[in-house]
Amino acid sequence: MTPSHIAVLRDMLKNERGVLLPGAPNALAARVVADLGFRAIYLTGAGLTNMHLGLPDLGFMDLSQVAAHVLAIRGITDLPLIVDADTGFGNAVNVGHTVRTLEQAGASAIQLEDQAAPKRCGHFAGKELVGADEMVMKVKAAADARRHDMVIVARTDACAVEGFDAAIARAARYIEAGADMTFVEAPENLDDLAQLPQRLQVPQMLNMVLGGKTPIIDRAQAADMGFSLVLYANAALQGAMLGMQNALAALRDHGILDEGGGLVMPFAERQRLVDKPHYDALEKRYAV
Repeated sequence: MTPSHIAVLRDMLKNERGVLLPGAPNALAARVVADLGFRAIYLTGAGLTNMHLGLPDLGFMDLSQVAAHVLAIRGITDLPLIVDADTGFGNAVNVGHTVRTLEQAGASAIQLEDQAAPKRCGHFAGKELVGADEMVMKVKAAADARRHDMVIVARTDACAVEGFDAAIARAARYIEAGADMTFVEAPENLDDLAQLPQRLQVPQMLNMVLGGKTPIIDRAQAADMGFSLVLYANAALQGAMLGMQNALAALRDHGILDEGGGLVMPFAERQRLVDKPHYDALEKRYAV
C-alpha cells in the first residue's frame, strides 16, 4: 500500500502547478515550514551540509546522516518530503540501497543528480558530470528498488557543463529510464526556463537559488510556464543565518539581549513550535 504522503505528492504533481516547495535543513525548520501552511518540504542537501556540519555543499554528507534527518522530519510531519540524495552515494547498486533506506525512513521522493563525485552546489563553478549512460542506470536502479511507489526525481547539471540542449537530452533519457520528474539545474535565462515544461513530458521542478544563476520569477509566472514545483531550497537557512548574525551582533555590541527587541522569537512561541504543550499533556496523562 502506498503511504499517504507519497500519494499526496503524486496527486500534487499530476494536478497542480506552481506549488511552493521550501527547503528545510533540519526537523526544526520542517516544523516552521509546516506551521506556516506550506504543503510539501524539501530536505536540502546543501542546507543540511551547511547547518549540520558547517561546511560548503561539496558532498560531505553520507547516507546515514541524511537518513537520520529524514527520520526526524517524518517524526514531526506527514507532509510530502522530497529528499536531496546528491549522487546517490555511489554507483547504481549503491543507489538501490539509498532508495530503500530513504524510502523506509519516510521519504516521499528522492532526488538524484548526474554530477561526478564529489558533487558541488548546482550554482558553483567547476562541476563535472558522469556519463549519461551511467546516470540512466542509476535512475533505473532507483525505480527498481522502491517498494512503495516513491517518486524519482532526476536532476541534471548539464546546463553549465554541456549546454542547455544537452541538458534537455539528458533529462529526456532519464525520463525514459523511469524518472517521474526532472529538475534541470541552473538555466540562466527566461527563454530556457520557459522551454523546460514544454520539451520534457513529466512534471518539472524549478530551483530558485537566492543569489544564484537562474532568474528569480514569482510563483504565478512559474505556474504559467508549467512548472509543478517551485523550490526555494535554502531560503529558510539563509533567513536563519541572517537572524543569528543580527541577534548575536546585538548581544556582542550591547552586552544584553531580551525578547522585546524584535531580534529573537519569544520563549513561548519557541515552545509552541516544538510542540511542548503536546508533551505536557502526555506527562499529565501518564503520570503515576
